[in-house]
Amino acid sequence: MKICVMAGDGIGPEIVEQALRVLKAPALGLQASFTEAAVGGAGYRAEGHPLPVSSLKAARDADAILFGAVGDFSLDTLPRELRPEQAILGLRKELNLFANFRPAIVYPELVDASSLKPEVVAGLDILIIRELTGDIYFGQPRGIHVRSDGVREGFDTMRYSVPEIERVAHVAFQAAQKRNRRLCSVDKANVLDTMQLWREVVIAVGQQYPDVELSHLYVDNAAMQLLKNPKQFDVMVTGNMFGDILSDEASMLTGSIGMLPSASLNENNFGLYEPIHGSAPDIAGKNIANPLATILSAAMMLRYSFGNADAADKIEAAVKRVLANGVRTGDIATAGAPVVGTREMGDAVLAALH
Repeated sequence: MKICVMAGDGIGPEIVEQALRVLKAPALGLQASFTEAAVGGAGYRAEGHPLPVSSLKAARDADAILFGAVGDFSLDTLPRELRPEQAILGLRKELNLFANFRPAIVYPELVDASSLKPEVVAGLDILIIRELTGDIYFGQPRGIHVRSDGVREGFDTMRYSVPEIERVAHVAFQAAQKRNRRLCSVDKANVLDTMQLWREVVIAVGQQYPDVELSHLYVDNAAMQLLKNPKQFDVMVTGNMFGDILSDEASMLTGSIGMLPSASLNENNFGLYEPIHGSAPDIAGKNIANPLATILSAAMMLRYSFGNADAADKIEAAVKRVLANGVRTGDIATAGAPVVGTREMGDAVLAALH
């Protein structure tokens, strides 16, 4: 296994370090090589671009990418194309990583960490599939200009083609087939022409999956239902912008954004694996970040890109044992409970591997 390691900025290097310790653990017996590449603010400082040519080449030469986080407030005044966040957008586009898997699972030991009532979130297990390379984030034209009346105006374009919708819909239906065979497509078809096309295409693709129950929600109602009755959902599929928002909302159902891994895949199961939280520069270098989302992202990498379900199961089981033993970083600890640091949480997962 050839793995490109892109730790990035902020807490990225700290959390990726713990995931690498797990991947290299003798208990897993993996044969893997690791190549480090600078991205984000680190890439800009090293080579003047958030996604240097050398880093993109390293990604192309690998079988999968283990990614930390990008974002550096000190670089926010740069032109947009040079800001750290362009690294992840560039990788998604250049490597055609169109399908983003974001599971939201409430572990029994963390039910009380959620801001919702335990009876609302206990047993929650949702998979949100977000289209990742289209929509308003990539649509053209876009920009800021001065109108004829002298007023500055910003504009972005929401676009989806039929093939773009079809391919992510197939991924979502197939994922639902492996779970509880229920798929909810989220759109805004009552207002947006782009989303009307989205709904039409998803319905057409659904005819090929008669064993999957398909439902539809407008995005505003979906956001409400995630808080009101989240366990009604099995798999959700939606566009890039709506998926960005809804998956972050779903993360808080679990008690902490520090617990959610993700996978971004292309049609060949090449993937970029990352925690969904950001670079958190305010806590970088303090050994307090939660590395579990990154460790669980490594498990997703073994499962999806390398087909090694056994090793993935071992990592996920180790995380469950650690939580059952009461080990907590600050973001998932209840008031007054003992708290461990980033490296100590990594130590605990390593000790729990069997």
